[in-house]
Amino acid sequence: MTARRPPRARWRGRSVLIRLIRLHRTRHPQTFTEKVRYKMLRDHRALVVTFADKAAVRDHVSAHGFAHLLPRAFAVLDDADGLLGLELPSSYVVKPTHGSGAAIVVSPAAAPEATLPRPEWGWVYAHVRPAAAADRRELRDIAAGWMGKLYGRGPNEEWAYSRIPPRIIIEEALAAPGGGIPDDYKFFVFHGTCRYIQVDSGRFGTRTQDFFEPDWTHLPLSGGPAWADPPHPAPERLAEMVGIVERLAEGTDFVRVDLYLLPDRIVFGELTSYPAGGHSPFHPDRFDAEFGSHWTVPRRYRQDRPAAASLRAPRRAPSDRD
Repeated sequence: MTARRPPRARWRGRSVLIRLIRLHRTRHPQTFTEKVRYKMLRDHRALVVTFADKAAVRDHVSAHGFAHLLPRAFAVLDDADGLLGLELPSSYVVKPTHGSGAAIVVSPAAAPEATLPRPEWGWVYAHVRPAAAADRRELRDIAAGWMGKLYGRGPNEEWAYSRIPPRIIIEEALAAPGGGIPDDYKFFVFHGTCRYIQVDSGRFGTRTQDFFEPDWTHLPLSGGPAWADPPHPAPERLAEMVGIVERLAEGTDFVRVDLYLLPDRIVFGELTSYPAGGHSPFHPDRFDAEFGSHWTVPRRYRQDRPAAASLRAPRRAPSDRD
């Protein structure tokens, strides 16, 4: 079956005038969030689309020799009705390939009172027990709702998502030693070098968020949630994880690489070119400039730029030209 085309963006997401205004406003980025918005408008390489596509990125990971890090995929569906007859274990994850931050995690570790969200709620993240997802028609309706939506409001904002055919991927559900959602390690990689690591814990409980340098120096930085107490110790396989993310980030000026560390393996999460859509909170805000100081955006993103060359920070400052 031929994959669907992405839904059409609203007029603001497609307007040439709006695009020109935003190009002008972002022409001299300094902070991290400004550079994310600069990239969103200008980096139209196929590589960025591959990073954003939850199914296609698996080929990218495999091509770099890390197929063993991929979570098991039970199916990739072009039609949400495929969920109705799919044989699945008691734990699994359903998520759209053309969006971010949306997933239904089904596992016995979920809270007993948790229920599936309504389809009209859109891009939601929920954790429910198998009994709550027993009626596959409800899951199908949520998935169909995702497939009918455009993530990122169109090419004038999070451009890459507007180029991904809407599909649904069903993967294995990962579990921490205690049975909950494992900690999420998010590596900020600039020009092929990891500079910062964000650790998110307790997604469906007491959520915490911490930032570290690669030597595991804790940063006095908050992105909203509280710090972990006691602090997270450095993971035993930290050096290995940094090596993995730097390999996966080859060929681009910036990408955030997410991994999970389980007792017996490292698992790939996702590649994110647009953290928080260019609106990441930094408290204190001086860290917005500090993160941005490691990133020299190119004057122009070239489709045919060799991977090795694109890792190097360009010497010339960005101009008004797209």
